[in-house]
Amino acid sequence: MERRKLINKLMFDFTGLCAVCSVGILLFILSYLLWNGASSLNRDFFTKLPTPVGELGGGMANAIVGTGKLLLLATTFGVPVGFLAGVYLAEFGGTTFSSVVRYTTDLLNGVPSIVMGIFAYAIVVMPQHHFSTLAGGLALGVMMIPIAVRSTEEFLRAVPHSLREAAAAVGASKSYGVFTIVVPAAMKGIVTGTMLDLARVAGETAPLLFTAFNNRFWSEGWNQPTASLPVMIFTYAIGPYQDWHQQAWAAGFVLVMAVLVVNVCAKLLLLGSVRFRGQL
Repeated sequence: MERRKLINKLMFDFTGLCAVCSVGILLFILSYLLWNGASSLNRDFFTKLPTPVGELGGGMANAIVGTGKLLLLATTFGVPVGFLAGVYLAEFGGTTFSSVVRYTTDLLNGVPSIVMGIFAYAIVVMPQHHFSTLAGGLALGVMMIPIAVRSTEEFLRAVPHSLREAAAAVGASKSYGVFTIVVPAAMKGIVTGTMLDLARVAGETAPLLFTAFNNRFWSEGWNQPTASLPVMIFTYAIGPYQDWHQQAWAAGFVLVMAVLVVNVCAKLLLLGSVRFRGQL
């Protein structure tokens, strides 16, 4: 008995230490980014374009707007496909075909992001003979599909089966009951999964190097190269100028904080969804 208690205490202390280390790593990254990039965080950083090479100052307003445009396109491309596929798997799919779709989705989720970039480069950039925001949004959108599929399926399966039976009892067809009762009941969870999906692709750099490329000016429309925070961080970090390095740190801090805020909001939505299911 004493030996079991000793092993239990050691394992408890070890797991607690690992938990502290996990939180400590995040805090260390945030504090390191803040320490190195805070001096470049000012109004110009959010409102001005990058200055010419060799000049001090400037900002990354075009990259912030470009990142928003890319994520908007990615959501437009990836979320509807992933959502509808998840609905099919959870509510209408059979056994064999659904298993194949799930396995394929998991494989797609494991494809390296640079391969997604090459894919978008081959089907969009090469036929058009130029980089574009559209190509970057498509690459990120394809990356969003697997997580959207799996999260939608899981949250729909978490909806109590009694709601489906109630819809059938009043004469509603299966599709009508799914889209008017089941899906709204799981909507908070689906939105949570979408937000986490966006947070995952927001920091991707490799696909954008092949597709959206970069731009030091405002990018009008959707058919021109556009700047993004991940690519600007990469470009400035390997540059020879100290001011570029400081701006890269600042952009990294802004990007990490944005992802952190999205994750916190998603967690709050998920907690609300869990409470709602508990009341049902």
